Amino acid sequence: MSTSTDCLPPFGVVSMTASVPTCGHLGAAALGFRGRIRAVNPIAGSLPPEELERRLVELGFVEGAMVELLHQGLFGGDPIAVRVDGVTIALRRREAAAVLVEAAD
Repeated sequence: MSTSTDCLPPFGVVSMTASVPTCGHLGAAALGFRGRIRAVNPIAGSLPPEELERRLVELGFVEGAMVELLHQGLFGGDPIAVRVDGVTIALRRREAAAVLVEAAD
């Protein structure tokens, strides 16, 4: 996947009360967010960026796929459950931060 330069993820404090604006990362999305994946932009974390990107793509996080945030954990909002093109997947918000999204119209 290519990195999108016109849609940089707003890293920082995760907002639990507002949806991602026009463009942002899935890790900052609020419950009920619906949108489309623009790119996968892995960041350094518990996994090497290449491994995280590979795993996310294998799970269906590909450019153009529709995504919806269905559920979040009680304490700290982690993990989250997202539906990607009809498949429900659980992941940590720090992993979801590698998925750049834009809100659906």
